[in-house]
Amino acid sequence: MSTRQIFTRPARFAAIAPYVWMVLFFLVPFGFVLKISLSQTAIARPPYTPVFDLTAGVAALKAAFAALSIDNFRLLVSDNLYVLSYLRSVVVALVSTSILLVIGYPIAYGMARLPKRWQGVAMMLVIVPFWTSFLIRIYAWINILQHDGLLNRILLTLHLVSQPVVWLSTDTAMYLGIVYSYLPFMILPLYATLTKMDPALEEAAADLGAAPAEVFWLVTFPLSLPGVGAGVLLCFIPIVGEFVIPDLLAGSNSLMIGQTLWLEFFMNKDWPVASACAIVLLVLLIAPLLLYDRLQRRQLEAR
Repeated sequence: MSTRQIFTRPARFAAIAPYVWMVLFFLVPFGFVLKISLSQTAIARPPYTPVFDLTAGVAALKAAFAALSIDNFRLLVSDNLYVLSYLRSVVVALVSTSILLVIGYPIAYGMARLPKRWQGVAMMLVIVPFWTSFLIRIYAWINILQHDGLLNRILLTLHLVSQPVVWLSTDTAMYLGIVYSYLPFMILPLYATLTKMDPALEEAAADLGAAPAEVFWLVTFPLSLPGVGAGVLLCFIPIVGEFVIPDLLAGSNSLMIGQTLWLEFFMNKDWPVASACAIVLLVLLIAPLLLYDRLQRRQLEAR
């Protein structure tokens, strides 16, 4: 066996491994969910029909395939409950991501401009919240925002309010929880992009007579767009399907799609409709990923 063959085998395996991973842990589960979404609800175990039985023969499999339908997807379009859940989820994700970008960009910019010895400390401070359980952090916000919680006590002490403010079970509490939980996901990609930027570019723009604001908008911000895109996607995609934060902090007047999925799966036991909701949600989230990938390819081709 030649040396070349020894080294090409690991390289081939490394090239094939991502595709094997995608097939086993994405396409196969997606196939199961897609099949359930085309089935009908039944009082049985599993709670849907038809069930594919590979031992029943070809005729039974053909009959099972013939029984599949898109009725559940028609229901999602015709029922306002699901339409409004999707719309609310997208709106909440857009608003939250915008707030995260407005807050996260100055923090990442300041971190990137710190002396090298302090950048590691700043990075550690951003990552420290991940050392505590996500659920514990959300329950901590419940204690802070409750009627006699820390926030109301501070506001009363400072005489900013005359009586305790209702924070819990409101959209304000939900946005606070989302921004707090996802802020590191916005800061880290922005910081990684800004630290790679050559300071000489900003100095050159300043030498040519550009004001600080012009330097930022004409040089710094355009060069940081890959980090902005990565941070926006890292926040927007999971926020759309968020369940825990809206369920614990927001009101029950309107549901996000994550809460609707939970209700269909565990309360109504309607697996086909819940699977159809998950399929549509996946399709909605693939769209921004494809757009980001296309923009990235254009930037690479431009270079």
